[in-house]
Amino acid sequence: MPELPDVELYLSALRPRIAGKTIERARVASPFFVRTYDPPFNAVEGRTIVSLSRLGKRLVFELSEDVFMVVHLMIAGRLRWKERGTAIPAKVGLAALDFPDATLLFTEAGSRKQASLHVVRGRAAVEAMDPGGVDVFSLSPKAFAAALRSGNHTLKRMLTDPHVFSGIGNAYSDEILHAAQLSPAKLTSSLTDDEIGRLLDATRQVLSEWTARLQEQAGGAFPEKVTAFHKEMAVHGQYRKPCPRCGAPVQRIVYARNESNYCAPCQTQGKLLADRALSRLLRDDWPKTLEDLERKRHS
Repeated sequence: MPELPDVELYLSALRPRIAGKTIERARVASPFFVRTYDPPFNAVEGRTIVSLSRLGKRLVFELSEDVFMVVHLMIAGRLRWKERGTAIPAKVGLAALDFPDATLLFTEAGSRKQASLHVVRGRAAVEAMDPGGVDVFSLSPKAFAAALRSGNHTLKRMLTDPHVFSGIGNAYSDEILHAAQLSPAKLTSSLTDDEIGRLLDATRQVLSEWTARLQEQAGGAFPEKVTAFHKEMAVHGQYRKPCPRCGAPVQRIVYARNESNYCAPCQTQGKLLADRALSRLLRDDWPKTLEDLERKRHS
């Protein structure tokens, strides 16, 4: 799912291309993509793009005459910048906006069709879609601590909860927790003031660095491969590869459709976190440390 750095990457690519330009035609291929009917999707035709902004993980297109489009790409939704009039791809295409000089395509890989576009009137309607998560760059250390302690959950869950923090998802939460040297399974009620300070610093650092890095890598071109996995990441998507800090193999725990990637020596004092499914299956045979894991792999 595109997170804060990825959404900012799209915004940096879209602003010089469509801000101030008029939508000549709006085309839709997937009936699941456009979730509103009043105004209808074709009501955006003839309107000018006034500004573009971010609402959590959503893209907000402000159009003339107080009309807005709010796009949530979810896991597999992506944007494509193509020649004017390009056909919407048969399998992955959702919709298209035709501008005088190019076409913006909305696509989604897979069959789940979770991406969404809402056309609404007035900024109040946009704000009503805000899940309420706060921007970590605008928080004081005291306010950040209060947000973390607003519920007694794991750090992984609190960081990725859109009702608590804005724009942080599965990928960058892994990187943040590794940078802060904190376990994804640590409960927020057990955090010390020092740990909260480290976490705030790491959150701002990781999000800022990756926002700048992705835009630098794009080099002004429209981003074609927005992904949650980058070879430069410390732990996310790096299972069994060496931790860049200590060299130990990166570990992971999988639950539902998500996973946490972490370094045991750096984040959990060398202990392996229990994967729900495997730990239930193996019970007493579940390895507790990296040494236990290596012995079991070679036995």
